[in-house]
Amino acid sequence: MKNHIKDKKSYTIPTISKASPRISSSHVSLLSPSLFSPPLPLLSARWLENVRLRVKESTYVKYYNITQNHILPKLGTYTADQLTTETVEQFVQKKLVHGRCNGTGGLSEKTVKDILTVLQETCRYAGHWGIEIPCHFDRIRIRKKSAEIRVLSRERQQDLVTFLLRDDSLTKLGILMSLYMGLRLGEICALQRRSILFHEEILCVRYTMQRIQDFPQSGLSDDKRKTKIIITEPKSGSSIRDIPIPAFLMERLGPLRSLPEDAFLLTGSTQRFIEPRTLENILKKYLRECGMEDVTYHMLRHTFATRCIEGGFDVKALSEILGHASVNVTLNRYVHSSIDQKRKYMEQLPVL
Repeated sequence: MKNHIKDKKSYTIPTISKASPRISSSHVSLLSPSLFSPPLPLLSARWLENVRLRVKESTYVKYYNITQNHILPKLGTYTADQLTTETVEQFVQKKLVHGRCNGTGGLSEKTVKDILTVLQETCRYAGHWGIEIPCHFDRIRIRKKSAEIRVLSRERQQDLVTFLLRDDSLTKLGILMSLYMGLRLGEICALQRRSILFHEEILCVRYTMQRIQDFPQSGLSDDKRKTKIIITEPKSGSSIRDIPIPAFLMERLGPLRSLPEDAFLLTGSTQRFIEPRTLENILKKYLRECGMEDVTYHMLRHTFATRCIEGGFDVKALSEILGHASVNVTLNRYVHSSIDQKRKYMEQLPVL
């Protein structure tokens, strides 16, 4: 198969005035195949400008970075009529094999799906203006073996828990909550005193914290170093959830009753918070003290889910606790029998 993907250097998303002398921001109707086949950078700029009015700020930043860092460097020289199914499929498969910006390997299936979704939405937007894109996105399949879920062994989990229970540190308490309640990194950083219903022993997950690029409302900033912390509702409704708090955690949360309602759980302060990147570094420090250095923060969530499945948890209940969009996500990700479980089941077969 002929290789249609051209390896180009970084391609900056143009403003409307720079993209074409005959196109202005006030004349979208000029995006017409009767005049010319628009270049992908122009379509991307117009789609981003449109979508910015309809999505959360963090979502817009994600779309912009996907377009700038992944789509345009490879497809930025293409016009609309050159985006064939074969071209886009080759682009997707290359991203799976060696798509990382630092050149260290392929991207995850989820990341590539996100990239493909952004490209598809850009092309769909072009279609609203009568611009024909020859690619049939429904025929493109992302083929990559799913990565194995990494979890802590029971021994390593016990070592970490023993370390975290040594004192009353709020950061250690937060990490314990991720390990025993399946909280995401951004969710634990955004928790405040009001998130805990002490009488009902319920944790209300309503927000997430993240650091994003700070784009001014008037347009894209050339200074990519400017970032800011935002606290927003999670990206999906299923992530907004109430989780019963285990008894041993309720006991350790007791001293927080006297805090102001808007005090952050990880600091006990209304003015100071710990952002996700900082909490990740704190966990790395703790892990080094425990002799564990190959553990990521998200592994705590994977470990929680795996222990729940091993303990016979109802999958529907676990899916809701984790904030998954559907039970199928939980089933596909965590419900895999170990060799010991399979052996146990085989030994139960009656000899006739």
